[in-house]
Amino acid sequence: MVTAASSCTVVEENPLLAEYNTPFNLPPFERIESRHFIPAFEKAMEENNIEIDAIAGNPESPTFDNTVAALDYSGYLLSEVQSIFSNLNSSHTNDDLQQIAREITPKLSAHSTNILLNAALFERIEAVHSQKDEPGLNPEQAMLLDKTYKRFVRGGAGLDPEKQERLREINQQLSVLTLQFGDNIRDETNSFELVIDNEEDLAGLPSDLVSNAAELAEEKGYEGKWVFTHHNPSVMPFLTYADNRELREKMKKTYINRCNNDNEYDNKENIRQLVNLRIERANMLGYPTHAHYILEENMAGTPGRVNEFLDQLWKAALPVAKDEVRELQAMIDSEGGGFRLEPWDWRYYAERVRKEKFDLDEAETRPYFSMENVIGGTFMVVEKLWGLQFIKLDNAPTYHEDAEVYQVLEADGTHLGILYIDNYNRPSKRGGAWMSRFRGQSVRDGEFIHPVITINCNFSRPAGEQPSLLTFDEYTTFFHEFGHALHGLMSDVTYPGLAGTSVPRDFVELPSQVMENWARHPEVMTMFARHFETGEIIPQDLINRITAAGHFNQGFATVEYLATAIIDMDYHTLEEQQDIDPIAFEEASMNRIGLIHEIVPRWRSTYLSHIFSSGYSAGYYSYIWSGVLDADAFEAFLETSLFDRETAESFRANILERGGTMEPMEMYVNFRGREPEIGPLLRQRGLQ
Repeated sequence: MVTAASSCTVVEENPLLAEYNTPFNLPPFERIESRHFIPAFEKAMEENNIEIDAIAGNPESPTFDNTVAALDYSGYLLSEVQSIFSNLNSSHTNDDLQQIAREITPKLSAHSTNILLNAALFERIEAVHSQKDEPGLNPEQAMLLDKTYKRFVRGGAGLDPEKQERLREINQQLSVLTLQFGDNIRDETNSFELVIDNEEDLAGLPSDLVSNAAELAEEKGYEGKWVFTHHNPSVMPFLTYADNRELREKMKKTYINRCNNDNEYDNKENIRQLVNLRIERANMLGYPTHAHYILEENMAGTPGRVNEFLDQLWKAALPVAKDEVRELQAMIDSEGGGFRLEPWDWRYYAERVRKEKFDLDEAETRPYFSMENVIGGTFMVVEKLWGLQFIKLDNAPTYHEDAEVYQVLEADGTHLGILYIDNYNRPSKRGGAWMSRFRGQSVRDGEFIHPVITINCNFSRPAGEQPSLLTFDEYTTFFHEFGHALHGLMSDVTYPGLAGTSVPRDFVELPSQVMENWARHPEVMTMFARHFETGEIIPQDLINRITAAGHFNQGFATVEYLATAIIDMDYHTLEEQQDIDPIAFEEASMNRIGLIHEIVPRWRSTYLSHIFSSGYSAGYYSYIWSGVLDADAFEAFLETSLFDRETAESFRANILERGGTMEPMEMYVNFRGREPEIGPLLRQRGLQ
């Protein structure tokens, strides 16, 4: 920015392009403004282009160091700027950031595509790759070389110029469409309000949910009313506890029809274009379907193997879900309900059946899982497993008052990394829970670059004097995201392109999901779960009832998840472009597998962000594929002890530290001594 000052011109320093001068070289959030991003992106892409030209035009013969490693280390400034921007746009967006995203996304896509289609650069990479079997490269270097070569081939480096030009167009269109898809979900979700003005309609709802709804109503100017939303901390407990069936129906129907209302947030046309563009790109690159293109890089390998796996689980889960239908319908009938179980009834009656069968409801468990307790409990588990320590940094720069910052130390006190924890929902944050990074780990010019990791959740905010109290599912979600964080924090590789979570989609969920096993373990709960008011440790009787209910409703949970995974595969195994009606397509897919009408897919097409705005296209199955791995891996601890340090160190050394430096199955076998078995997963879910 240029401003006038007396008779001279003063050029303001862009904090994204200057030395940060902050603790641990953290982004100087308090100095970063939206207007700084476009100039920073332009400067970073310009610098990256200079780096690429130097590599491609190097007069020396191509080697691993001067070509492949040099490429992997290039674009450091661009990576920094992009990480800060994307995290802010996800965690704390505003109109300016969203406009910048719309402007810069196609430019970034074009920049990335230009690198992949740089003929001189690919010629050098190809030359190095042709000598890959000659001695001289260590295993990590060999893996980086192979991945780099495949990335260029899969990115169109071998296509003729005409097809390359079309590929540029496709990539730009896909980048814009995926951004728009996610924006529509956020905006449609934020636009919904269920306003209640009759106190009788609040019957059954927990007091803290009602308090939050009253506070939100007051913020929005609805004096003396209550506002409920489609954000998970509001919609899910509403569907679980609200006695008013008509309001549950309204909440459920509007929730599952997000972005399917023929308004400015409708995503049906976006889906049609995304699916068809992915088919065109896959065919152009020599793959029969987008799923073949994606799965080539995953553990599963082929769509056939994924579909066989999903079918095996579907056949195990659907009968269990049908048994659950009969159980819930029996309760409705016993009370003279006179109606058939519907999707908006499931959570409500499941909670009541659970209370009846196990004398357990969430209202009894939540007081023991305050946000503060859960964070402390997670730290405690990680310290017992690996000796890590977490020191809160009150003066570290941050982008929002909700985000807490911790220094992570090894057992011997040496610095490991920085962790941001941002737990509460707000309109400026996208939905869901996720881990990301402001800076990835690597070794650059002999210096170990320590990671800066962030995890985001969307839990209910504290209400008045009462802290945020988590449901059991939310509690395990926090452990899940913390597992992803450990994968990023414990990374110990040389090259940035292989660090942390740079692994196949169907392997990346192993470190996260394995942590959920500790969350559910009785011994762990007794370590930290104390009543937020009395300080009383969670009673053993309550733990016993939680454990006894562990298999309850798993038919429903597995079926609604598998339904979404199957929809994903059905879209992405299409071989030819077609005029898709997403709603009809989804219905046909569910009819084919026999989904019962009482259950709706966990994510319906028009808000299925995982596959249409994130990186899980033809990969939503990954969660349950990794579930096989995590259930089997956790049994390695149970075979020794819950906190066996030798087993923990083996998991760290063979998986958490290794990033993408080895084939996933090789890493797993190095840890476990064999390939994983499906039995532990089926036992874990009560499906065997």
